[in-house]
Amino acid sequence: SCHGKAEECIGLCRALMSALNWLLRCAAFYADKGKETLEPAAAESQLKMCLERLEKMLGSTKNRALIHIAKLEEASSWSAVEQSLVKLGENLGGLGSSPLRSQADGCVSLIKSIPTMLSAHSEQLNKTGFPTVHAVVLLEGTMNLTGETQPLVEQLMMVKRMQRIPSPLFVLEIWKACFVGLIESPEGTEELKWTAFTFLKIPQVLVKLKKYPQGDKDFTEDVNCAFEFLLKLTPLLDKADQRCNCDCMNFLLQECSKQGLLSEANMNNLIAKRTADREHAPSLSSAENANIQPNPGLILRAEPTVTNILKTMDADHSKSPEGLLGVLGHMLSGKSLDLLLAAAAATGKLKSFARKFIKLNEFTKHISAGESSKAASVRALLFDISFLMLCHVAQTYGSEVILSESSPAGEVPFFETWMLTCMPEEGKILNPDHPCFRPDSTKVESLVALLNSSSEMKLVQMKWHEACLSISAAILEILNAWENGVLTFESIQKITDNIKGKVCSMAVCAVAWLVAHVRMLGLDEREKSLQMIRQLATPLYGENTLQFYNERVVIMSSILEHMCADVLQQTATQIKFPSTGMDTIPYWNLLPPKKPIKEVLTSVFTRVLEKGWVDSRSIHIFDTLLHMGGVYWFCNNLVKELLKETRKEYTLRAVELLYAVFCLDMQQLTLTLLGHILPNLLTDSSKWHTLMDPPGKALAKLSVWCALSSYSSHNKSQASTRQKKRHREDIEDYISLFPLDDTQPSKLMRLLSSNEEDANILSSPNRSMSSSLSASQLHTVSMRDPLNRVLANLFLLISSILGAKTAGTHTQFVQWFMEECVECLEQGSRGSILQFMPFTMVSELVKVSTMSSPKIVLAITDLSLPLGRRVAAKAIAAL
Repeated sequence: SCHGKAEECIGLCRALMSALNWLLRCAAFYADKGKETLEPAAAESQLKMCLERLEKMLGSTKNRALIHIAKLEEASSWSAVEQSLVKLGENLGGLGSSPLRSQADGCVSLIKSIPTMLSAHSEQLNKTGFPTVHAVVLLEGTMNLTGETQPLVEQLMMVKRMQRIPSPLFVLEIWKACFVGLIESPEGTEELKWTAFTFLKIPQVLVKLKKYPQGDKDFTEDVNCAFEFLLKLTPLLDKADQRCNCDCMNFLLQECSKQGLLSEANMNNLIAKRTADREHAPSLSSAENANIQPNPGLILRAEPTVTNILKTMDADHSKSPEGLLGVLGHMLSGKSLDLLLAAAAATGKLKSFARKFIKLNEFTKHISAGESSKAASVRALLFDISFLMLCHVAQTYGSEVILSESSPAGEVPFFETWMLTCMPEEGKILNPDHPCFRPDSTKVESLVALLNSSSEMKLVQMKWHEACLSISAAILEILNAWENGVLTFESIQKITDNIKGKVCSMAVCAVAWLVAHVRMLGLDEREKSLQMIRQLATPLYGENTLQFYNERVVIMSSILEHMCADVLQQTATQIKFPSTGMDTIPYWNLLPPKKPIKEVLTSVFTRVLEKGWVDSRSIHIFDTLLHMGGVYWFCNNLVKELLKETRKEYTLRAVELLYAVFCLDMQQLTLTLLGHILPNLLTDSSKWHTLMDPPGKALAKLSVWCALSSYSSHNKSQASTRQKKRHREDIEDYISLFPLDDTQPSKLMRLLSSNEEDANILSSPNRSMSSSLSASQLHTVSMRDPLNRVLANLFLLISSILGAKTAGTHTQFVQWFMEECVECLEQGSRGSILQFMPFTMVSELVKVSTMSSPKIVLAITDLSLPLGRRVAAKAIAAL
């Protein structure tokens, strides 16, 4: 050992490596000599002495750790060691199976393990259920069907690594969550979304998981093994089969085989087992089920159709508008629209689908000079269908699917403008007097005159986008006239018939404004506006309606119902929307009336904890509460719940579930947890008692998991679309919260080039954040970024707790936090959160008994930097 300066400790590392190389060369020499001399016994005893010394030297982890540092410090010497190993291996051939041979093999494998000494992690083999994986999959399937697969894949890999889940059980948990989602999903669109998620998106996710290094195991074997386990969960599969009215497993296995996740032989074997099993299933074939086509089959067939429709829509619309109309009309019938949209969403094609409809909607602005009435009605229909489709997509999958990332310079398409400014959405408050609702007054007057005339709506030369923008102002005038007795109810009926008679889009735009208007009125003033919404929502069944009227009305009703839901809930009004096969809004009105939201939060969390897994309904409640209470309220109250738990297995389960719930908005919740809640707990001595084991240990685990996943996803800047659309409340400006001393670059550079011995700089009490940063940050990490600031600040706090004179549960917490960091560390990954740890902390940590192991020192120092290697060598040499 060595208690000298860092340079001397590095010298020790180099010396050990030279000694190792020398002993290996001696061993190789005597092994070779043992073959040829007349007295092999002498050579063998020399060889035995070499091997004994090697064993003694390599038997200590400390020595191996010091050699590990030397290997990084001097790559050339390590390659000399590797050459000596090869030579020894060749010369050992002549020894046969003697005890010396096995002794030598033991030494060789120890040396070979030095470069990888940090990456050996044991898997969890005592558990079968993994609630985090389950919840992450449920969350994605319920709320983020349109999200890209890569962020989901990375998040799942992160969980697999942090919880050390064996591959087959990991894949099994993904499938279990899919089946639960299928069984639980509300009927209608939600059910189709889940089917698309399970049968189209998850196989794609597994294809990407297959590309990750799996060690020496074959991923297809893991998938096969997972399905073998899944077959044993007969009740789950039977229930899913009953719900979908088909053999779900059969569809899934074929899809996986198609994607190269299962071999043909394995697929056939699994299908045969499930078929035999299904014979004993509760009878599924009743007469009414016979003619219902099962969703999984429909979804798998819809996927190629999406591609064909996208091709059709790429053609030049002006050449054959009637042909295109035929294709679109076919899309509208029955549930095919929702099937196609779900398939497009699950395969990442929904954005381009929406772009094509926006293009089509824009195309209808071009009117030829001598337009025939036939061409005019085709144009009206193309406008109407594209408008309704886009509204429906925005409501079902979120408006960000429709907004173009950056439209080329020029005007924003009409639909995008309308959607951003005029379309009511949950949580969006519109101003009915906004200029967007007040277009050119002459256009409004002519529209009012047109609607009020006795003849029906004319189509030739009609500019539909202008009519849709003017309708809000026109409705205001008509409403005022009715309120003041200028118009009778009969005239109003005639006007509303005119609005909804030809194109449904006008009715949608009119109701959008009325919804914004009603919100601003007192309860007693709302009657006429609500009556007008009722009028517009009732379809008009006459002879002269345009083609596909019934199909368009179905979509219109669903759009209007979504738009009015908020207002109708506030006013406790009923409006009967013609429900022609459309499902009511799922997950609506989840919160019980007159109950404080904090009680709702605690009761839902308690229920989820007892069950051991999060269901989609609870996910929606958590999401609503996060919106209502805000990030700090949500995070703080859930942490309080966690700290109340005192049973070890419950606290661990709570962490697994909370991590999954935090995935609703991981970035913001992590900033709050690490930037506000932990510093409060760690610096306020009256709260230290809450950090006892087990809840304190659990909180440390949760904090590390959140920090790691936020940091890794953040570096790839792949926040999911679900998280981008949140209404942010600024948690306070992080720059002012954690001031960073940027004024002393010279002192910084001096610090980085100095030896660690320059103790007075490093441990001066007024160290600013910047002076304690490790070198890797100063070159690569931007401290303008909130997450980086919060992490650097947290490690400064941890460092000061370790160096403080008093110890308590908060010191213990810090130790758990660091242990968890080491546990979860992905080997060889630079840019882990540990790079925020000040180098001075290493020597403090090593004083804590549980942290004083060579492996931990190697794990927590940045060995890619010379300074990091010096710090590590010094700490290990002193152990």
